[in-house]
Amino acid sequence: MARTAVIGAGMGAMAAAARLAVAGHRVTVYERTETYGGALRGVERDGFRFDTGPAVLPLPAVYRDLFVKTGKRQLEDCVDLVQVDPAARHVFADGTEVTLPNASRAGVVAALDEALGAGAGQRWGDFLVRARETWDRCRRPLLEEPLWPNWQVLAEREPYPAVPRKRLLRTRRAGTLAEIGALELRDPRLAALLDSHALTCGLDPRTAPAGAAVLPYMEHAFGLWYVRGGLRELARAVYERCLERRVEFVLGAEVTRIAAADGTVTGLEFADGTVADAEFVVAGVPPQTLDGLLGGLPVREGGVPPQRGLPSRLTVLMALRGGRPEGTVHRTVVHSADRAAELEALFGPEPHTPAQPTVTVTRPDDPALVPDTEHEAVTLTATVPAGTAGGDAEAHAERMITVAERAVPGLRDRLLWHEIRTPQDVAEATGAPGGAVPAPTLPAVDGRLLHPANSTAVEGLFTVGGWSHPGGGLPHAGMSGALVAGLIVEGPEFRGSQ
Repeated sequence: MARTAVIGAGMGAMAAAARLAVAGHRVTVYERTETYGGALRGVERDGFRFDTGPAVLPLPAVYRDLFVKTGKRQLEDCVDLVQVDPAARHVFADGTEVTLPNASRAGVVAALDEALGAGAGQRWGDFLVRARETWDRCRRPLLEEPLWPNWQVLAEREPYPAVPRKRLLRTRRAGTLAEIGALELRDPRLAALLDSHALTCGLDPRTAPAGAAVLPYMEHAFGLWYVRGGLRELARAVYERCLERRVEFVLGAEVTRIAAADGTVTGLEFADGTVADAEFVVAGVPPQTLDGLLGGLPVREGGVPPQRGLPSRLTVLMALRGGRPEGTVHRTVVHSADRAAELEALFGPEPHTPAQPTVTVTRPDDPALVPDTEHEAVTLTATVPAGTAGGDAEAHAERMITVAERAVPGLRDRLLWHEIRTPQDVAEATGAPGGAVPAPTLPAVDGRLLHPANSTAVEGLFTVGGWSHPGGGLPHAGMSGALVAGLIVEGPEFRGSQ
């Protein structure tokens, strides 16, 4: 029975812990904070409950698989998982609105045609067909297999089948999401719809590869899901599955060093001076933290370098008087009135909070979140530069509320109180410098959006979670846990799920 130490209790780390325990490992998870879940945190106050991390779950099959492989009770036996339908309402800069059904190509085409004009739906539908081809080409190497040793092939390969557009004597093909919007969608509102998927993941659509088309495709093909009681309930369910599999958790345990001898891990050292021996160490921490724990010991040796310069998110938790109106959409995206200025503010040479942000308004139909039917819990989320704090965060929260009133008239008049969760809070929960949020792995662009492999140059040391392959996002975290467990149990010959 191998002794395995896991650093961090994020979703990827817990997914790996549960799978390893089932495989016969003696697993202990050491978490520096006093709770589990990583970015999946929550706030409770005056009978209101809020998620402070992701608000919806794409690709729930990842967690269904985790529960099937680690016990008798399935995911739906442990949480109340419901499909979000409609998937989203979009409020564009010109005041146009469209509500898109969940996982229905025909429904989406019809809704876009009606709201944006004849032909808009067909162009988006044709784009989704190309996005599906992109998904089919890169799904396995980017999500279901350990990172290839010759990862440079993925860095060079653009899987999106761009449509050639001839202008005068020149033929152009889209190489970025922004170019897909300009050359193929040919409507600023459709372009904004596409860009919003990148922005939510902290990516600049002007530089995100065309292969990022898989992001809206995943939402379209597999739908969006919600866990009643909030997404924090998913973290609870995974934590309890770990306990059922006899995984031990030590909370409030700050790891200060990963011990190694002759290039092989031997255990962990802690801030209180104690040590723990281990044959395997699974590190669910950001790259900078891992480098510090190893004291300069080489980790990657020619592998993919960690992603840098990613933004964070700012969340406003709003307790409202008055119940949730009948027919309210779970998620509304209010697009920036000046998208170019927003992108330049977030991704330009001197990042700062934009004057007119894109804001996601989340209004779940969930009695568990409110003290009674005469109140409503609403969450606003926006992408902001990492490190945003203090007065800048307060001012940006006020701007977000103003933007949200375009979708929720009278919002301020109903406000009882609100709380702000800044990138500093994200940093406290996840350990990421400045509260940066990792993006999902994507192909092309010289490998800038790949993540380091789960295996490392140190024998017995593996990495898991959003900062390692296959990158950020709830589904990707679960996939990362499965890959790490496979590599430890089956060895370097492991090639992923079949």
